[in-house]
Amino acid sequence: MVDRNHDSGNQIRNVINKLQTHISDLPTLLTLLSGPLGCIGLLPPHYRQYNTAPIHPEAFNTSRHLPPLQRALLEHVIPNWELNLSREKLMPLVEQWFIPDTFSYATSAAGEVAVQAYTSILSLPFTPYSMNLLARLTKTYPLDRLHTSVFFHVNRDTSSRQTLLAWEDVVKGVLSVPAKVANALKGVGDIPKELELGSYFAHLSLRCEALLWKLSQEHTEESMRSIAYLFTKLVNIGAFPSSKPTSPSQPSFFLSTLPTIRRRLSQGGMATASYSVFWSTVLESLPSSLTLQNILASLFAHILVPDTPLDFSPSSRGLVKREATLLRGIVGSLGENRKYLLDSTSAVVLARDWSEGHARVYSCWVAGASTAISTLLTPTLDMWASQEHIKYSLLGRHHYLTLLLLTAVSYLSSSSPTLRDLALSGPFIRSIGTYIGHLDPSVRRCGMLVAEEVAHRTGKELDFKDWDGDDGGKPWARSVRQLLREKDADAEMPDDDEEHEVTIEETIEDAFEPSSQPVQPPRPFVSSSEGYDSDDSLTGYALPPSSRSPSPTPSDLAEIERDPTLRVGRTKIARPVYLAQLGEMIRGTSSLRTDQENQEAEKIEIALDAAEELIRRKRGYGTELEENAVNLVYGLVGLHNNYELDGFDVKRQAALNALIACCPRKAAPAVIEEFFKNQYSTDQRFVMLNSLALGAYELAGLPLPDTAAIQPLIGNRVSFPSKRLPGVQHERYLLASSTRQVQGLLQDISRLAIENTREANVDRSPNLVRERQLLIRQPEKITEVKQPSAAQLLEQIRMSQTASAMTKFTDVAVECFLYPLMNRFWLFLRDEQTREERTAHRDILHQYRGAGTGLILNALVLSHFLATLGVLVHASRNAPAWLAVVAPDSLELAVTLGTRPVSRVAEDEEESGGGSGSGTDKDARVLTTALELALVVLDACVELDGGRSLSLEHTALLLAAGEWAQGLFARLDKGILVKGGGGAAEVRLRKAAAGVVIKVDEMSERWRRSMIDFTVP
Repeated sequence: MVDRNHDSGNQIRNVINKLQTHISDLPTLLTLLSGPLGCIGLLPPHYRQYNTAPIHPEAFNTSRHLPPLQRALLEHVIPNWELNLSREKLMPLVEQWFIPDTFSYATSAAGEVAVQAYTSILSLPFTPYSMNLLARLTKTYPLDRLHTSVFFHVNRDTSSRQTLLAWEDVVKGVLSVPAKVANALKGVGDIPKELELGSYFAHLSLRCEALLWKLSQEHTEESMRSIAYLFTKLVNIGAFPSSKPTSPSQPSFFLSTLPTIRRRLSQGGMATASYSVFWSTVLESLPSSLTLQNILASLFAHILVPDTPLDFSPSSRGLVKREATLLRGIVGSLGENRKYLLDSTSAVVLARDWSEGHARVYSCWVAGASTAISTLLTPTLDMWASQEHIKYSLLGRHHYLTLLLLTAVSYLSSSSPTLRDLALSGPFIRSIGTYIGHLDPSVRRCGMLVAEEVAHRTGKELDFKDWDGDDGGKPWARSVRQLLREKDADAEMPDDDEEHEVTIEETIEDAFEPSSQPVQPPRPFVSSSEGYDSDDSLTGYALPPSSRSPSPTPSDLAEIERDPTLRVGRTKIARPVYLAQLGEMIRGTSSLRTDQENQEAEKIEIALDAAEELIRRKRGYGTELEENAVNLVYGLVGLHNNYELDGFDVKRQAALNALIACCPRKAAPAVIEEFFKNQYSTDQRFVMLNSLALGAYELAGLPLPDTAAIQPLIGNRVSFPSKRLPGVQHERYLLASSTRQVQGLLQDISRLAIENTREANVDRSPNLVRERQLLIRQPEKITEVKQPSAAQLLEQIRMSQTASAMTKFTDVAVECFLYPLMNRFWLFLRDEQTREERTAHRDILHQYRGAGTGLILNALVLSHFLATLGVLVHASRNAPAWLAVVAPDSLELAVTLGTRPVSRVAEDEEESGGGSGSGTDKDARVLTTALELALVVLDACVELDGGRSLSLEHTALLLAAGEWAQGLFARLDKGILVKGGGGAAEVRLRKAAAGVVIKVDEMSERWRRSMIDFTVP
C-alpha cells in the first residue's frame, strides 16, 4: 500500500513537471489535466474520455500538490495554450482547477481548490485572463463558501489553531483583492466592475451578512472567533466608515447589508432570535474597544432619522421606533451586566457629533431595558453639566445633548429614584446656574428648559416665563416641549420600506455563466400578402433553365472541406504553441515541391498566421525566445512562397520585425550574417533590411510608418512583371514596392534635417523672420485622445512591469546593429574586390562581377542598404558611443560609397567616361542614399554637441564630405545628368546634396578658429 501511494505521488509530481515544460500536443495536455481532476473527483463527465492515465484518489495531497499545479497552469499552460483551448472549447477543463462547476460546487474538493485559487492568482503578476478569472472566482466562491470549506471540510488531523490560521489567510487574501488589482493597473484605465472597490466590498458585505445568518443557527466558539477576526480586518480596511459614503467607490458594510438585516429581524421566530443574539455576542467578543466603537459609529451613521429632527408626527415617531428596534436587534439591550458594550456605546454616543434625530433614536433604544436609562443618563448628565461643554461647545452640540437628556428623562416615571437623584444632585444644580449666566440666549435657554422639565416631572413648580417670541432659541424650545408630550416608544412602527436587495443565489448562478449578454432572437421576415407590389422597371425577363449544375457557394465549399469522409489520410495540423514548434514548421519545409503539397502549404500558412503573435507573447516569458530566435531567423529569411499563400510577405515581414524588436541581441546579428550570404534573392535581402530598420525603430520607441505590418511590404505581385517589363522599369517596380517603408523613413529623416538647418539659419535675416512666421506658422489643432481598452491597458501594465529586464535600443545599437552591419560590409566589399582582381586577367566572359544583378553591390540593393543604415544611425543617436565612434565611421562609409567605385565594372565605366572621381557617374539611388546618410550624421552631430567632436577630431573627413557634396551639387546645377536620375529622383538628390553642403558650412563656420591649423598648409 505504501509503495502504491509512493508511486502515485511520483505520478502527481511528474504531471506537475510536465505542465511546467513544453507539451507536445493537445491530447497530451488534456490527459495531464484530466488525471488529477479525476483523482479528486472534480472531472466533469463529458471530459472523462481524456482521462487515459487515471491516478489513485489517495495520491493527491491538496496542500502539497495543488499550489504548484495551479501556478504551473497560470505561468505555463494558460499563456501558451489559451488560444488553442479556446478554439476547441476546452478552457472549462483548465478553469475547473480554479472555479469548479456547479455540479461539484458543494464538494469539499471544490472548496479547497477555490481557497487555494485565491492565493495562486494573487501571488502572480496579473494578466488579462487571470484578472477575469479572479473576477469570476469572487462571484462564484465568495467568503461564506470559503468559510464552509475551511471549517467544515477540514482534514481530521487539523487542529483548531491551524484551522483559524487558515481562515486568517483566506480573509487576508479576499480583502486584498481590490488593492492588488488597483496597484496592478496603476491608475491607468478602468478596473473590472466586479473588482472595483465599492462594488467588490458591497458584494463581500452581503456575503458576510449571509455568513452571519448561517452561523447564528449553529453558534459555535470557532464561528465566533472567525467572525470577530473578519470584522477586525474589515474595520482596518475602512469598510465601516463613520459617515455615509458620498462616493460609490467607498466601501460601507452597513450601507449594503442594513436592508437585509431589517428584513431578517422583522421575520420573528427562533431563527431571528438566534440571529439577534449572535450579532450582540459577536460585538461583545471583539478584542479591541476601538474596533467595537468604529462598528457602532458606522451603524449609527447609517440608520434612518426623521428629516425634521423635532417632527412629532406619527410617521416620524414610528420611524424612530423602528430604527431603535433595529439597534436593539443588532447591539442588544444595554444593561449594567454588559459594561464592555455599554462603555463603548456611551463613548460613541457622547464623544461624536450626531443630529437631534439620532438623540431620539438612542433614547428610544435604551428605554427597552429597565436599568439601561440610568446607565445612559449618568454619563449624559456628566457631559451636559461639564463647564467645558457649556462654555466651548457649538449650538448644535448643545441642542443634541439637551434633547438626549430630556428624551431619556421622559422615559422615567415621576417616582423614579433616578429622576429624584438627578433633580437634587449638586452638579446638576450648579450647571443650571452656569447655563443661566451664559451670554448666548440660545444656550442659556437649553439650561432653563432642562431645569423646568426636570422640576415638572418631579412635582416641583418652576417657570422662567420667557418662552414667547422667535429669538434666542425660543421656537426650538417650544418644539421640544411639544415632542416630549408623547414617547416615541409608544408609536406604531410603519411597514418596512421596500429597498433594493441583491439576491445572492442569483448572483452565484450568474457567476458560472461566461457571458450575461442576452441572445437577440432573429428578426422574423414579414412578407406582404396584399398583392403583387413591384416596379415595372425591376421586373426581370424569363430565361430558359440552364443545363449546367449550379456552382457551389463558399459555405458549400467549407462544408465539403470539413467532411471527414473526404479527408481520409490527412491529419489536422495544430497551431504552434511553442517557438520550437514554430521553427520546426517553418524550417521543416523544403523549397522543392513534395507529394504532400497541400499539407505543406497548410502547415506554412498556419505557422505564419501564428508567428508574430507567438513571438511577441514570448517576449516576457523566460529564455524561450532567446533560445529559438536564431533558428527562427534562418527559417523566416529562407522561406519561399512556393504555394502563393495570401499575405505571405506581410506575415513574414511582421514576424521578422517582431523578432528584431523582442530579441535584438540574438536576432539582429543573425539577420546581418545571413544578409551577406550569396544564397538569397533580392526580395529576401529587402525583407532582412526592412526588419532591421523597422524592428530598431520599434525598439527605440519611435513612431513606425502607417504601412508597417498593415499594408503589404512587397505588394500583390504576380509572375508577369519579371518576365514582360523592361529591365529599368522592373527595377523601379521592385524599388517602389519592396523598399517603400525604409526609403520613406530615410527621406522623412533627411527632410527633417534640412528643415532644422533652415530653422537655424533663417534668423540670420531679420527681414525674413516676420514673413516666415506669417507663412509657416500653423494654427494649433485639437487632437482627440482615444481611451485604450482594458485589454490594451493590462498588456501595457504587464510590459511596464518587466521594463527593467527588457533591452533598450541605445544599449544594443552599436553592439548588435551598426557595427556588425558596417564591419561585415567592409569585409564583404574587400572579399568581392579581391575576387574580381583574381579574375581580371581572364576574358570578359569569365570575369567575376561583384555588382551584378541581384547581388549586394548592385545599385538597387546597395541603396537600400544605405537607407537602412541611415535609419539605424538616426535611431541610435542617443547611444553613449555615438559621437565618438558611430558618427565618423558611418560618415566615412557614406563618403566612400559616394565617391569610390565598389566594382571593377563601375571603375572601368568611370575611366572610360572620363569621370573625375566626384561620384557623378555612380547611380543616382546610391548617391542619394549616401548623401542622406551623411546628412543624418551631420544633423545629429549639430544637435548633440554642435558638431564639435566631428569638426575637431575628424576635420579631414568633414571637409571631404563637404567637398564631395559641393562638387556634385555644382555639376548637377550645370545640367550634367546622373545615371538613373531625372524627375523626382533628381530633385531628391539635389536636396540631399544641398543639405550636406549647408550642414558642413554651418559646422565649419562655428569651429573654423579651432580648425585653422589643419586648413592652412
